[in-house]
This record gives sequence, structure tokens and C-alpha cells, in this order.
Amino acid sequence: MEIPPFLHREVLGNELLDYVFALLIFGLGAGLNRLLTRLLSRILFRLTKRYTAGITEQELHDLFIQPLSTLLFLCTIYLSFSVLRYPLPPTAVKGVEPWPKVALLNLFHLGVIVTIVWVVLRVVDFALLMLQRRAELTATPSSQRLDNQFLPFAKDLLKVFVLLIGLMVILGRVFGVNVVGFVGTLGIGGLAVAFAAKESIENLLASFTIFLDQPFGVGDLVSAGDVSGTVEKIGFRSTRLRTAEKSFLTVPNKSMIDKPLDNLSLRTSRRVGFTLVFDQKTTSTQLHAIIEGAVAAIQQHPLILPDVQMKFNALTPSGKEVTVQYFVETTNYDEYLDTKEDLNYRIVEVVEKEGGIFATTSTTTSVKSS
Repeated sequence: MEIPPFLHREVLGNELLDYVFALLIFGLGAGLNRLLTRLLSRILFRLTKRYTAGITEQELHDLFIQPLSTLLFLCTIYLSFSVLRYPLPPTAVKGVEPWPKVALLNLFHLGVIVTIVWVVLRVVDFALLMLQRRAELTATPSSQRLDNQFLPFAKDLLKVFVLLIGLMVILGRVFGVNVVGFVGTLGIGGLAVAFAAKESIENLLASFTIFLDQPFGVGDLVSAGDVSGTVEKIGFRSTRLRTAEKSFLTVPNKSMIDKPLDNLSLRTSRRVGFTLVFDQKTTSTQLHAIIEGAVAAIQQHPLILPDVQMKFNALTPSGKEVTVQYFVETTNYDEYLDTKEDLNYRIVEVVEKEGGIFATTSTTTSVKSS
């Protein structure tokens, strides 16, 4: 088949036929991109299937579809441009690559390195997801609690390491920086960097302290200083809490270990304490009967611990004060509120039965562990 003569016409140092070949390569690569990406993800799933219990092929595909597709697209662009010649400017020096070619190659290298880093980050996500699923299938509750705390931290740490390596490769390959010398200069300015990153280093060390001492874990309800909430994630810089108002609170790890920390999830019961003030007209006989009947009513509840205390504590101008203290054997807040309400009704019923009269009532509740 004879090639039409006009395709041999030269434009910007290349024949039109070269541009046609470049477009054909680009079109073929773009058309096969999706198919090849799915094929690669399927091959990867088949190779790792025996180690990926609990992970579906669709989950793996969702992780790798975008980075693999981008990498194949960049390869298609490279192959398309590889059939073209770069026109030399009039001032070009023999043996020196023209600057448009150098700029495009550096841009291509930058895109490939960034995409490879992206792929590696997804590999880290996949590996940690695999470990998490396997832990869910085989782990005990205590080990699963540790996995929920350690795996997100390990994933973040690995990602930072991968990003640092990617940055070094970009500096050396794209920008021509002497990476070894650059690292050496970091050693000279290490003191200044240490002072500048003092807070970050302290938070990183605090995260290791949290993992070693394990004062709390993911899912625990904690109170540290002025903040409290349920731990949702422990990172290498901060801990994230879900507050009672359902807001998302980020607290530096250093603040979590520098202040007295109360792990409310580890308490065995909830303490309830309040004061009843009776009118001066309430007789001592009535007070004896009220205290005896109220203690018996409280002790009958199945969630109340035996050490119930109800004492005639003080005589004041406002009335006769009786202190009440008991412990609810539950860590569930709703169950605690239901129990407290039920016992308040029982106490009121006993007071009404014995003819007692309330002067004023002031109530304070503590949730400290017993």
C-alpha cells in the first residue's frame, strides 16, 4: 500500500506520518487503558487471593483503578511522543538536548514518580486493609482492640516514609539535586530543624508512649484536662475524639499524656451522690423510717452494689440534710440514667408514704470509677 505523498510533508521537524503514528499510539493506549487496568487489578487479586481473606476483588479494584490508570496513561503519552523528533532551535549546541525536550521529559518523570508513589501508597492501604480483615476474623477482643489502635498508626507512619522517599527521588531525578549532599546539609542544620519541629517531635514521641503504656485505646471514653470524648483514632501527631456534642475534636498527643487522664471506659460502676433536705417539721421517727425504707428500696434494684449509704448528715437553718450515695453497676450511660430515675421515684414514694416533707433538694452526680 502506497503512502500518500502529503503525509511526507514536514511540520516542526516531523513528517505528518509521524504525527499520525503518534495519534494512533495515543488512541490505542487510551482505548485499552480501562481494559488493561482491570486486567492488572484482576491479576494482582489472583496473585494475592490466598492472603486476602475478607477482601473482595471490587475493593482491591477500587484501590488501584485510579493510580494504575494514570500510570498507563503516562506510558501512553511517552510512547506517543517517542516517535516524534524535537525541532532544534537556531542557537542549539550540538550534542545538547533541546530545552523543550528536557522540560517535557522532566515533566514526564515527575508525573511517573508521583504516580508510582501513589501506587505504593495504595499498596500500603491494601496491606493494612488485609491485616485488618485477617485480624477481625481471628483476633480476640483484646488483640482486636490493639489492632484497631496500632494499624492506623502504622499506616500513617509508612505513608510518611514513602512520601519522604518519593520527595528525595523527585529532587534527585527531576531537579538534579545532590540528594546525599542535601541530606548532609540537613545534618548541619539539624539543630535548627529540631527546634522548628519541636512540637511535632514531642507529639511523635508521645504517640509511642501511648502505644507502649496503652492508657487508652480506640473506642474508649476519656477525659484529659478540659477535653473529653470517645477515641476514634490515634495518629502519630494527634488523637481524634468524638465529643458528647458529636463534634470531632483533634488533640495533640502531648496534651493527652501531659495532663491527668481519666479513662472512663475502665470504670466498673458509676457513683451517684446527692443530698436531700427535709423540712424542720419532719420528725426523727419519720427520718428513721424514710432512711430505712429508701435504703431497702435502693438495694432491691439488680444493678445496685451492696454498699448503699444514706445518712442524716447535718442540721441547717434550711432543714435536715440526708446524704445519699450508691453505685450503679453499669458502664452504659443510658442504663445508668434509667436506673437513677427509677431509684429517684422509689425514694420519693418512700418519703410520701412516711409523711416526710422536702424543704429543698440539691443534687450532684459523679461519674468517677468505684
